Parts: sequence; C-alpha cells; structure tokens
Amino acid sequence: MAPHRLGILLSGRGSNFLAIADNIRQGKLADTEIAIAISNRADAPGIAAARALGLEAHVIESRGRKREEHDREIIAALEQRQVELVCLAGYMRLLSAAFVQAFPQRILNIHPSLLPAFPGLDAQQQALDYGVQFTGCTVHFVDEQLDHGVIVLQKQVPVLESDDEHSLAERILAQEHLAYSEAIARVLSGEYEIVGRRYLRRS
Repeated sequence: MAPHRLGILLSGRGSNFLAIADNIRQGKLADTEIAIAISNRADAPGIAAARALGLEAHVIESRGRKREEHDREIIAALEQRQVELVCLAGYMRLLSAAFVQAFPQRILNIHPSLLPAFPGLDAQQQALDYGVQFTGCTVHFVDEQLDHGVIVLQKQVPVLESDDEHSLAERILAQEHLAYSEAIARVLSGEYEIVGRRYLRRS
C-alpha cells in the first residue's frame, strides 16, 4: 500500500514541520511521507531545512498577489503530488474559501492555546494577560474562519508564576511537536467521525 502523502505549508522556521519529518524518519508516523513543502516566503528557514532533508520544496510567493490567485497555484501543486492531508506549520496566511473547499476536512493547523480561548496572534501573551492557570495547544481542522475548525486533539500546559511569553511558548511548543504527529496519525487512520463540532474516535 502506498504511503499517505502530506503537504506542508510554512512561512517561517517550520519547527513543527521538522518535528513531523523527524517522527516520520523514526517510524513514529508509519506509512507516511512528506510529498512537498511549500512556503509563501523565499527567506523562510523551513524551506532551506526541507531542501537539506532532501524533500521537494517550493516557494510560491504571496507578496503582491491576490489571495485566490496565490491559493490556486498552491492547490495545483498539492493536487499534482496527490497530497492526502495538508498541514499548516506556521503558515501565516488565511486560506481562501476555495482552498478550504478543495481539501474538505483534509487541512490541519496547530495553534498555541486551548481553543476557543485566545485565537489569533500572540496567544501565549493573551493567556498570561488573562491570568489563566492552564493553556496548551490545539490541532484542528481548518475551515473558513480563523482558528475555528473542529478540534482533533489538545494538550494542556500549566502556566507558572515565573512564566513570561517566551518561557511559556517554549513549553507549549514542546507539546505541539508531540500533538501534531499524534493528530496526523489519528486523521490518516480514518477511524473517526465528525458530529456537529465534535471529533469522535471510533473504538
């Protein structure tokens, strides 16, 4: 049986992408391969890292282009490589409705909070400012709203009195690196159903 094919979208260093690649290499994500990594920025360190790993890596610049036009080019690249699941790894652009519709319930994102709390940017600072005792990370399907799709998996992180935004972000990121691959394995297994907004695993 052919391995499951992932498409990675990134805008920066791609630490979650590297964790996914490492888990594939170690056999923790079985029967899975990264078919392509795509960045909207030529200077993204994650693209250089993908090339260093011998993966197919493309830059499809977004600057100065309409979102729909840019997304169409990415959709074509993903479809050409028969990508089964699209994983956003620090991809700093909202996807167009056409993109979401091209891969229904086949786009995952990870966010550094326990959604629906603290969506958007600076989630760690939002958590500190609000004074919560716990935060964490969420892997969710992507829909047409920001940080809104059905939740696949969450991991909890305590907020310490000594925390600042950077120390909290580091501890959340360590959990992100575990959570994303776990969520990918769950989705690729197909052993779940979505009822309303609930992701339900089949026993």
